[in-house]
Formats: sequence, C-alpha cells, structure tokens
Amino acid sequence: MKRMLVVDDEPSITTLLKYNLEKENFEVEVAHDGEQAINAALSTSFDFIILDLMLPKVNGFDVTKRLRNEKVQTPIIMLTAKDDTVDKIIGLEMGADDYLTKPFSPRELVARIRAVERRYEKVVDAVEKDEISVQVADTKELKIGELVAYPEDYRVLKNAEEISLTKKEFELLIYFMKRENRIISRDELMTSIWQDEMYHLSRTVDIHVSHLREKIEGNPKSPQYIKTVRGFGYKFQEPTS
Repeated sequence: MKRMLVVDDEPSITTLLKYNLEKENFEVEVAHDGEQAINAALSTSFDFIILDLMLPKVNGFDVTKRLRNEKVQTPIIMLTAKDDTVDKIIGLEMGADDYLTKPFSPRELVARIRAVERRYEKVVDAVEKDEISVQVADTKELKIGELVAYPEDYRVLKNAEEISLTKKEFELLIYFMKRENRIISRDELMTSIWQDEMYHLSRTVDIHVSHLREKIEGNPKSPQYIKTVRGFGYKFQEPTS
C-alpha cells in the first residue's frame, strides 16, 4: 500500500482527501502546517505528498524547497487557491511535480496522482534501460569549463564554489552538460525534463534557461555556456575565452 502525506490547514479538506485517497488504497497521514509537513517528510518515507501552498508557519514554497534541499525526491502535487501562473511556475521551480487549483474534485486529484506516478515509472524504466536522462546516475562527475557537476549528489560547483540550483535547474544543467556542443530544441527539453506536466506554459523552458544563466554565467546577458541558436533552441558549450 502506497503512503501519502496530505498537508492542508483546513480540516474539512484533509478529511475529504483522506477519505477519498483511502478509497484508492492509499495509506494517508495528515499534517496541518508547514513545520509538521517538513518533520513528517524527513522522518517517514512517502510515495506522494499533497501540499497546500498557503500554510501556517512555513508556506508550501518553502516546504518544497527545504525537502528538495534535503534530497527528498518524493513527488509533490501542490494545491493553490488561485489560478496564478506565476505561483505555479515558482512552485514547479522549487521542485513540485504538478499543481492543482482549488476548488477541485477528488477524482481530478487521483487522476493527477496517477499521471505523476506514470511519469516516474517511465523515468525509472528509462534509467534501467540506460535510455536517458537527467535522472541517470551513471556519471560520477561532469566537468565543462569552470563548472563541475555531481549528478548523484545534486551538487554543482563553479570555481570550486557551490551553486544553489532548484531541482529543475539542476536537471536542465545536467541534460545540457551530457549533450555538450549539441543543438537541443525547446520541444526536446520539454519532453525530457518536464514530460507533460507543463504543456500549457509555453515559455517555461526559456524562463528556466534564463534563471540557470543567472547562476552559472559570468554575464548572463552575454552567455558563454548556454548559447541560443535562433530558430532551433540552445547549445551548451565550453567557454572559448
């Protein structure tokens, strides 16, 4: 039986979700604020986390960021009270895997859970077959220019100093570094990094590339690592000077 952590400060919502998820054969634990969520996720292994954005003590963004920094890779579905694209992008950048806008039906939530589950199963299958990707931990170290990345440890150094990246930024960087000097289209990045989770946010790749440039480039306005290839996508290369 798979275990689910449901985090929301409204008892009516947690009661409803617990009832419906248990009908789907999930074992459900409930937390009512961000601190409880962090403590539960760090002390217990869960298969999924359903996380409200607006929480007492620690909000959903910071809960997600803390868990990802602690290397907790449990899939997170974030609940938002408003249909705000900015909030959704921030949540996904912090490491959430999907989002759902309130009000929603329990059936829709279960459908989202199953969709995330299928994506994770595809990644696991691909890793086992050595077909892809950013999740593969077969390379201990990647070094290009002043950048050194450790895929197994989710760490990146530039000039021996650690760089703080979100989960998606890290996955994007590893994908680029493993394909040095190859032109990579936005569609390829969407398919490989996000799969179908952000199909309706057309500029998400450009936004993440921009944020990644700000962290790894000496001058993000004149990038040396991530080059834009007009009409095609991006190319990652070692700086020439």
